[in-house]
Amino acid sequence: MTDLVQVSDENGVRLIRMNRADKKNALNAPMYDAMADAIERAAAHRAIRCLMIAGAPGAFCAGNDLKDFQHAARHDGGLGEPVIRFLHALAGNEKPLVAAVQGVAVGIGTTMLLHCDYVVAGTDVRLSTPFVSLGLLPEAASSLLMPRLIGHRRAFALLVMGQPLDADAAKECGLVNAMAAPAEVDELAMAAALRIAQLPPDAVALSRQLMRGSPEEVHKRIEDEAEQFRIRLRSDEARAALDAFFARKK
Repeated sequence: MTDLVQVSDENGVRLIRMNRADKKNALNAPMYDAMADAIERAAAHRAIRCLMIAGAPGAFCAGNDLKDFQHAARHDGGLGEPVIRFLHALAGNEKPLVAAVQGVAVGIGTTMLLHCDYVVAGTDVRLSTPFVSLGLLPEAASSLLMPRLIGHRRAFALLVMGQPLDADAAKECGLVNAMAAPAEVDELAMAAALRIAQLPPDAVALSRQLMRGSPEEVHKRIEDEAEQFRIRLRSDEARAALDAFFARKK
């Protein structure tokens, strides 16, 4: 287990907090594994009635660590097993999932929200998915779930054109349930998680299952996207875009 992800249980809520603030919570392999483990293990604990994912002030999650993508592009790799494990953990999770989102939410920082049941965002939030500009494509079954949630045209602008969403736009299109000042986001999200945890758990689970439907389609889309992602990482477009990104960072 990595200290870059903090997991705590209290009053029926499991809090999963990304803790790599110096990198704006860019996710690496140990973090993906730790988050997947926290989600998977919650299934065996009836006392855990709700999960909550949070980040740090100013940075929910800056997406995947791009150094991992650059390495994969040079060595014919793909998203990697820890990433795939985390995505399937999200898709297969049977507990209600709340997110507390402050500041930047890039790539997986945005697409993981599609698997959440309730999202609280700070007024400083900025959601973006710059996959295509890197020669890549969306993941986390976002190519399936995003158009369903916000419509094809909005999804195209976000996932393909890379147009970011601020908090108002995210709430207006249904990606976010509630907004708050950044300093109040965690408190408001935890209050929602605690309300959910106090509800009859079997009724919550059945209601959620009926609303979300079978997860098999989502699991399949995760695999389909991952295969295409692997192919795209080997493309000249992706390698050139990633090299250009790191050249600008020097």
